[in-house]
Amino acid sequence: MQTSFTERFKKTPEGQEAEDIIRTCVHCGFCLATCPTYQLLGDELDSPRGRIYLMKEVMEGAEPSRRTQIHLDRCLTCRACETTCPSGVQYGRLVDIGRAAVEKRQPRPLSERVMRQGLRRVVPYPGRFAALLRLGQAVAPVLPASVREKVPPKRSRGDWPKADNAQRRMLVLDGCVQPVTAPNTNAAAARVLARLGIRLERARGAGCCGAVSHHLSAQEEARQFMRRNIDAWWPAIEAGAEAIVMTASGCGALVREYGHLLRDDRQYADKAARVSEITRDLSEVLADEDTSALRDIGRGKRVAYHPPCSLQHGQSITGLAEKLLRDAGYDLTPVPDSHLCCGSAGTYSILEKDLAQRLLGNKLEALEGGRPDCIATANIGCQLHLETRAQVPVRHWIELLDAAAA
Repeated sequence: MQTSFTERFKKTPEGQEAEDIIRTCVHCGFCLATCPTYQLLGDELDSPRGRIYLMKEVMEGAEPSRRTQIHLDRCLTCRACETTCPSGVQYGRLVDIGRAAVEKRQPRPLSERVMRQGLRRVVPYPGRFAALLRLGQAVAPVLPASVREKVPPKRSRGDWPKADNAQRRMLVLDGCVQPVTAPNTNAAAARVLARLGIRLERARGAGCCGAVSHHLSAQEEARQFMRRNIDAWWPAIEAGAEAIVMTASGCGALVREYGHLLRDDRQYADKAARVSEITRDLSEVLADEDTSALRDIGRGKRVAYHPPCSLQHGQSITGLAEKLLRDAGYDLTPVPDSHLCCGSAGTYSILEKDLAQRLLGNKLEALEGGRPDCIATANIGCQLHLETRAQVPVRHWIELLDAAAA
């Protein structure tokens, strides 16, 4: 696709990257077939190709309108289009650049500014988020059903193994939402890995990966979260930690981008590249280990597995968790259109409720059609979103292997 960016924008690192990405697009339209919002709305401006045109116009000097902003907001950043695209268009990176460019020039209504600021001030901070969640859980009985279903239930965390004799060590990101709403996920991962001779450690000072800020166009704020995590992890990396294990694929997708996003930071560029290099999804770690001790414990229980977009499209990791579950004896039920987003997409389920709910309904129909005993997934956002309306329990898949290890 030909471009004629304004000189002012073209001279920025973001402008140069955006131009390179847009020029790889050949208008083929393959992305329309896999874009969830285009399938729902039928408007090409709610497809990757249409949004690329809108962003290109802004970068070439056109004044963005409220309409431009709305079409970009409706994008889930699920990156299914990247999996489909024969030209390798890095749409996920492009839409983050485009949204930030529009944000600077198109003011939002006050209600939207308050909501987005509130999310950035609460969600990435476990202490603040936990306090708000406890309040919600306390008053849940008197809340309207439509609100009550969105309040996650209280969950306990099992013991974290000491694994003092383990010869190998890996780090794990606690994150922000997961330790508050599903504290057993990382503990379960630690218990399973301990059986395999790997000690899983949390680094003091690490926290939110920065995804909330990054996808809400607060780019420098996101980079501050990234630098903080790198500082927290670096002593352990220098001491020989093999990997940084991700149990939330949404976090994993962004941490793998640290090297790219901090490439111009003289102090952190090399460290960020190293962090991205050793970041691994939990399924990748277990796929390389002898997990025979976890076999045949599912006893034919039926599981519907939902692969998060951030895993299958954002990181191009497919089939690993499913194989681990099958090897453990679980019967995985068929799930039509497993490539489509569930509608969670970070803060999307809050900011774009109507579309998120339509996508959720479609996804649950697909997941529950095979009459599973439970639904398993690999991302906390998907887990929380799915369980608001699911008729069966929704769990992180590692908990099913931990049940095997118990």
